[in-house]
Order: sequence, then C-alpha cells, then structure tokens
Amino acid sequence: MTFQPQNASTLRRDLLASFVVFLVAIPLSLGIAVASGAPVAAGLIAAVVGGIVAGLIGGSPLQVSGPAAGLTVLVAGLVQTYGWRATCTITMLAGLVQIALGASRVARAALAVSPAVVHGMLAGVGVVIVLAQIHVVLGGSPQQSAVANLRELPSQLAEPHTRSAVVAGLTVLVVLGWSRLPKIRVLRLIPGPLPAVALATALAWALGWQVPRVDLPPSLLDGWSLPVMPQGSLFGITGAVVSVALVAAVESLLCSVAVDRARPAGVPAADLDRDLLGQGAANTVSGVLGGLPITGVIVRSTANIEAGGRTRLSPVLHGVWVLVLALACGPLIEQVPLAALAALLVVLGVRLADVSRVRALRHHREAPAYFVTLGGVVLFGLGEGVLLGIGVMAVLALRRLTRLSVRTEQLLAAPGDAPASPRWHVVVEGTFTFLGVPRAARALQRIPADARVDLDLNVDFMDHAAFDAVHRWRLAHERQGGRVDIDEVHEAWYERAVTGDISQAAKNPPPARWWAPWSNRRRRPEAELDAPEMSPADVLLNGVRDYHGRTAPLVRPIMAELAMEQKPQHLFITCVDSRIVPNIITASGPGDLFINRNVGALVPRHGSGTPDDSVAATVEYAVNVLGIKTITVCGHSNCGAMAALLAGGSEVEHLEGLSRWLKHGNHSLARFLAEEPPVGEQALARLCKINVIQQLDNLRTYPWLRERVDSGDIELVGLHLDLGSATVEVYDPAGGAFVPVPDEAPRPRTLT
Repeated sequence: MTFQPQNASTLRRDLLASFVVFLVAIPLSLGIAVASGAPVAAGLIAAVVGGIVAGLIGGSPLQVSGPAAGLTVLVAGLVQTYGWRATCTITMLAGLVQIALGASRVARAALAVSPAVVHGMLAGVGVVIVLAQIHVVLGGSPQQSAVANLRELPSQLAEPHTRSAVVAGLTVLVVLGWSRLPKIRVLRLIPGPLPAVALATALAWALGWQVPRVDLPPSLLDGWSLPVMPQGSLFGITGAVVSVALVAAVESLLCSVAVDRARPAGVPAADLDRDLLGQGAANTVSGVLGGLPITGVIVRSTANIEAGGRTRLSPVLHGVWVLVLALACGPLIEQVPLAALAALLVVLGVRLADVSRVRALRHHREAPAYFVTLGGVVLFGLGEGVLLGIGVMAVLALRRLTRLSVRTEQLLAAPGDAPASPRWHVVVEGTFTFLGVPRAARALQRIPADARVDLDLNVDFMDHAAFDAVHRWRLAHERQGGRVDIDEVHEAWYERAVTGDISQAAKNPPPARWWAPWSNRRRRPEAELDAPEMSPADVLLNGVRDYHGRTAPLVRPIMAELAMEQKPQHLFITCVDSRIVPNIITASGPGDLFINRNVGALVPRHGSGTPDDSVAATVEYAVNVLGIKTITVCGHSNCGAMAALLAGGSEVEHLEGLSRWLKHGNHSLARFLAEEPPVGEQALARLCKINVIQQLDNLRTYPWLRERVDSGDIELVGLHLDLGSATVEVYDPAGGAFVPVPDEAPRPRTLT
C-alpha cells in the first residue's frame, strides 16, 4: 500500500488534520464503549484499528473509521446475549462477510436501502442512547432495553446523584457553547468534546468527588485471549453476524458517499468495493484483538476534511496517535468520569435523533418509513426496526407503482359539433394495471353515450387487463354513436396492443411531446376522419388545457418560488421567428432567460437616426436592475429579415413600420458587402451570421455598457441556430467565425 506523493504543504495539512481527528475520536470512542457495555479499552482498540487498517486499505482516502454510535444498540444486545468475547467473534466473522461482499463487487447494492430507513435507524439509535445514558448522567445504571430505561426514568429523576449530574451538565454546556466562542483559529482547531471532557475531569479531580470513572486495564491487550464461539442457535448467531456486517457496511458506504461529495479538488473518488474490503479487514482485526465493530464515521470524517486532510495519511496517523495515548496516558484516561462520557453521548444521541431530515422525506412522502424505523428500533431492537422500515418502504414503493389518477371534464362544444353531442376530456396518468381498472371504468362509464371523448393515456405502463378494459369501453362507446380519440403521451401501449406490434421495447425512453408543434401531435388516423376543423383560437385554448393538465402541476412549485421575484441569469436577444424557441435550444426553464425578441434580432445603435428605445430599455433594465452579467444575441438561418435586407427592402416597402425597423440592419448589410465572400457560401447564410456579429458591436456603442464589457463585468455572446440541422454554433472572437459548441467547453468567450 502506497500513499499519494506528499509535498510539504500536503504533509503539514495531513499532520494537523490527523491530530484534530484524534482529539475528536478519543472521547467518542470511550463513550461508545461504555454505552455498548464493552470494556473501555475496546473503544480505543477499534479506533486504532479503524484508523490504521481501514485507512490503509479502504477506498475512501479521507474517510475516518472507528467505533460508531449507530452500532451501539446492536453491540449492547450482543454483549448481553452472548458475552463480550463471543461478541468479538461475531465482529471478526462480520468482517469476513464484508470482505466477501467487497470481493463480489456488490457494494453499491447496499445503497439501495432507502435514506429514510437509514436516517430512521440513526434517529432510533439516538433515542436509545439518550434513554440509556441519562441514567448514567444521573448517577445510576442503564437498563437492558429502551422501554425499561423509560419506565425507570421517573425513579432515577427522583433520586439523582448530584455530583454526577453536575459533571454531566458542565460537559453538555461546554460542548454546546464551544462553537459559539469567538472564531479564533486555535480554538476552531480543537473540537468541543475534548475541552468538555477535560474540564469535567478537572472539576471532579479538583473537588475530590467520588464519582464512577473509566476503568482501563494495565495495557490495551491485557487479559487478551482467543475469541470464543457464541453459544446459541445457529440461526441466531448467523443473524447476528449478518446484522453487524450489513449495518456496518451500509453506514460506512453512506458515509463514504457523503465524504466523496465533499472531497476537495485533487482527492481521488471513492472506490466503494475497496472501501468495503477495508472495513471488512478492520473488523476482522478488531474482533481478533478485542475491539468494537468498526464503520466509517461521518463526524470524524467531516472533521478530517474541515481540518485540511488531503490523503489517507491523515486517518492512518489519527490511529497512531490514539495508540500512543492509550499506551502512554492510561492513568490520565482513568480520571475521566463516566458521567462526562455519558453526557457527551446524550448530545450525540440528540443530534442523531434530529428530525430536521423529515422535511425532505415528507416532500418525497417517505416520512412513514422514517418514523416506523425509529419506533421499531426503540421498541424492538435495531434489526427489527430496520426490517420494519424496509417493509414500509416496500409498501410505499408498491403503492407508487400502482398509483393511477383519472380526471374527467366536459369541454365546450367545438364549431361543427352537434348541439347535443358533448365533448369530454379524460386524462389517465400513472401506472395502469389491473388494480387501476375499477377506478378508470367508473370514470369512463359516467360519460354520456353519444359524447366525443379525448382520452389522454399518460401512462408509463399498461398491462393487458387495463388495455382490455379501455378497448372494450371504446368499442361499446363508438357503437352507441360516440367518438373516442386516444392520445398516448408516453409509450404507445394501446396502439401496439391493437396492432399486435410488440417489437418496441416497453422501456424505451418516452418520446417528447411538449415541444412538438400542434400539427405534429399524435392523433389516431381514424379519429381524424370527418372531424371538423378546429379554429385557431380553439387550437390555442386546447394547448392551454394541455398545459393545465400536464405541465402546470410539474412547474407549479418552481413558479410559486418565482412569483414575487425574478432572477434571470442571461439577457437573450433573438428574432421573433416562430421556429426559434430559446428555452429549447438552451435547455432552460422559467426564470433563467430575460428575453427580447424583435424582427431580425436587431440592436439599434446608440444615437441612431431612427429612434427606438425598446431594445435599449430591455438592456438597461436587465443590467442595472436585474444584475444580469451575460448578454446573448442569437440569430438563425433563413431569416426573413436578412432576406429583406438582401432584396433592398423592396419586398416589405408597403409595410411602413417594418421598413423603418429594418434600417437598423443597414450596418449588417454594409459589413456583408465590405467582406470578401467565402467560396461556396450562400449569401443569405453569410448575412445571417454577420448580423449577429454586428449586433454585438452595436451593443458596444452604448458607452455605459462598453465600459462594463471592457472591465469584464459583462459578457457578450453570439449564437447562431441552423434550422435545418437544429444545431447551435457560438461565435469565436479570436477566430472571427462561428464554431460548433464543444461537448465539454469552458465558459463562452466574451467579445473583445
């Protein structure tokens, strides 16, 4: 195993970060060992092994591994059931299982566990930790279960141990208040738990208080012996091994993903399979040496990144410092009151039980799984709670897969429709299976027999039962004098079932529809026979209804955010040509583009003899009020305005307003005539591109704007859309030509 090449700066960062993580790890490792019912030395052994072994082998360079609060409940149950030495054997076997999983390259499968279940599990663990450690804070002893701890809490509160409570209270105050101290660099490098435990220990020692303290063996491996096999049923032992392996693996992989998202530039991406191998090796070694189970720990990993860690040397060195402290400072560690460690765990448990995550889960309607997992962990245990959460997620997923909505509305009669022939619009959305047939059938049966029906099937799947129900209703409805026009927005499930064409795979990407012209919207040919022509106004209103039915529900949250304020990023000046849709060619949405459209995408020059302030007003508002930093002029091929300029304006001389406006294009025409034409290039195509360049120059004729462009505050970008190929080119000022937009390119260059 080799480290990345070190320079002096990186080495200094890693040394400092390793010490910061070491300061975080010491009190947490001791507290987690106490909460797990394991020897205190087991927490230090796990911290040493997690830092050195997982740090050397693991696939996430900046992740720090060690004992974690998320495994506390599981380990405590194993210690009570099988004893400590047998629990070490379970840890060792769990490590071997993780190694096998890592070698099988199935690490990413663990990420299939819903975050709602993981966060619910952590919150449940937090509640269990708080209920258990509050007894230690008050000078008592925790019970065997969370329910028992809750039941005994009133009696513990009635007879508290005052000195233990004072020590714990001081610890909590320092932990919570440390982050509020003045932001002095030295103080920021010291994590809050260390001074909290140190002050609590100093207080108890100075006052001579007799409170329960940490009890360390003479050495980390004092009394060490080979692990013993657990006594019990094979099923129970196997379940324990698998539980430790999977829970530790999932928590570690999620930590690895979180660290990978926050890694600084230059740090290699995480290899999840290798990370699982590293965690498995660390757990195997920890089990053999008598340590707690190990997993990636987000608190220590975050501290490592924030302290400047850049390579895997940092987590490895943190393990070395823990080993040095455990060997050299045992008597000092034995002065730490257990109440201080318990208070530290209470704070950690409250943070684990943070319900702020529920807001995001509610948005995705996954909060039930979170609360069921939390309650299951508290009431029944870690494994049972996780299984309950997974079960709830399975039910929610099945419900989503079978969710179907059916909307019906009666429309105004179109011109040419018989007065007694009503028109209905039916929208079926979701996954259309046999479970949704009764709902759809009820809605369809309520439609009058002689009605003309526009049936939109906006479904991602349709099984045979659903097809049969719709097809039989359609045939019956048409036999009774009605008409049915079926429009499929996604896959043509109905059409393929009617024709017997099953060649198209059901999982092909659905064809886009919203950007297609009205004339291209798919309609069944037989439905168009003898159908009356719709007026232009009806076509427009039909599009509005389509927007209300399909698009409005999707964009409503975005529009609600933008309702009171717009913050566009670009001013986009382009032609009024109906074939140009700026939001399509820029893949933008509501609030992104501040658009000015005019004939020819022209920008009148400053002080022009033909006054027109519409474009200038748009530019002034965009730059001075909205704070836009980029102005784009977009032209296109086959521009009618440019064709009129080439023809000398004779084709539009009868249109007075247009003729006056096109005078703003005379500079583009003059530039066109002054340049030597390339061989083979059509005149109109060349003028369309020259016009874009000229309008960029016209923008610079405004003194206040030119100053901002020259200073780099404003970017000017030229684009050209070729209608025939539907491709966009960008103007390259250095080469003086339009070039293809690269797949991966730097920011567009400004006009110089």
